[in-house]
Amino acid sequence: MSPTLILIRKEIRDSLRNRWVLAVTLLLAMLALSLGFLGSAPTGSVKVDPLTVTVVSLSSLSIFLVPLIAMLLSYDAIVGEIDRGTMALLLSYPVSRAQVLAGKFLGHLATLSLATLLGYGVAGVALQVAHGEFDPTAWGPFGLLIAASILLGASFLALGYLISALVQERATAAGLAIGVWLFLVVIYDMVLLGILVADQGRLITDAILNVILLFNPADVYRLLNLTGHENIAMYAGMAGLSGQVTLSPITLLLAQLLWIVLPLALAAYVFNRRAL
Repeated sequence: MSPTLILIRKEIRDSLRNRWVLAVTLLLAMLALSLGFLGSAPTGSVKVDPLTVTVVSLSSLSIFLVPLIAMLLSYDAIVGEIDRGTMALLLSYPVSRAQVLAGKFLGHLATLSLATLLGYGVAGVALQVAHGEFDPTAWGPFGLLIAASILLGASFLALGYLISALVQERATAAGLAIGVWLFLVVIYDMVLLGILVADQGRLITDAILNVILLFNPADVYRLLNLTGHENIAMYAGMAGLSGQVTLSPITLLLAQLLWIVLPLALAAYVFNRRAL
């Protein structure tokens, strides 16, 4: 069996042993169900499928929660192993550093993907069963929500691996991971909004705004998820923004993939040059 596959299985086994998958799945499912039942309470009179309203609520929640979970999974993936001395032991076997990095990353990604798929999927089925109807068309945006959330988590996993490869101590990695999460999820958009209000459209055109949004994986996720469907954009209050943003779904998808590939490639480069 390939060393990479062995490492993937090890990371998944460790996550199951530490109850990571169970804890994250239950957390996502409970939050999805809570937001779904509370947010869809008035939908009966306006004939809106509960999943449509739930996608709007969960998209806003996922921007905060999924990246944080990804950072908690990955911030000590490399530096933690080095501190414990297990990385030197692992590399004494016939396995390359690239295989170690790939195996650990894919194992963590499988853990996060499984938890997201089960948590949101179970909640979506429960919502439609509770409302006594099954609308196949509503599962398009909801499926996109799950897929986009996994990609968002993967991008922050990659950032966490880059941080873990760069620093020398776990405490530093933890502080940087929280700082990066806070900046990309909260501060970036606050600063951008302030600049847009002050600029009043004089310097920052729609084209420039499109480029600026691509520099944040959380914004790419928000645009991919909330502006990809007309009814979702309307209920999310982003119909106006979707008119300004001229980025196609393919462009947004490629941008999200770049946010995974580039940090992971940099992490591999730093890790290969790092002395143990």
